Amino acid sequence: MNDLPAPIVPARWEKSGQHLHASCQIFDVLHAHYRHPARGRERDFVVIKAPDWANVIALTPDHQLVLVRQFRFGIDDFSIEIPGGVMERGEEPLVAAQRELREETGFSGTRARMLGSVHPNPAIMNNVCHHILVEDVRRTNELAWDHDEEIEVLTAPVDEVYAWARSGRISHALVLDALLLFAPEWDRLKGRGPQTTV
Repeated sequence: MNDLPAPIVPARWEKSGQHLHASCQIFDVLHAHYRHPARGRERDFVVIKAPDWANVIALTPDHQLVLVRQFRFGIDDFSIEIPGGVMERGEEPLVAAQRELREETGFSGTRARMLGSVHPNPAIMNNVCHHILVEDVRRTNELAWDHDEEIEVLTAPVDEVYAWARSGRISHALVLDALLLFAPEWDRLKGRGPQTTV
């Protein structure tokens, strides 16, 4: 006999409008007005309207991942991450990924494909982060950082990067998302072995 209570089915709140609360450099803060359909409760909720992002799993022919290490003001410390950044208005994710990879690291690749997309923080944010795999990447370009960027570019074997993720050395949630989505692809590639150039 099952003594568990009946499952609760959450209601979909009804949105009746929103207005701009503050416009910041990289996002807008909105007050969104919602009403609960059964309880009749009405409230304003804070929503951060941010542009979509593109993050890049950049894989070299000898199965190294291209990483960036940079100072992050939110944590007041350095963070090891994969390349990525804000998508420009109307830009396709695969194009944005190649652009961000080239600008931040000087690397570019021949094949790019979508691994998946995630909502960075659906509790308060409305944007999407696209994770893209770019293969056969090589150093081909000069760096083109933004004014406030100062980035250490490094490469590391894929399995070592996963070890860093498990140990907490990599702690950026979106980087961990990308590594999770890349894991099945990496299992397949490992069976094939590193690519060699002729």
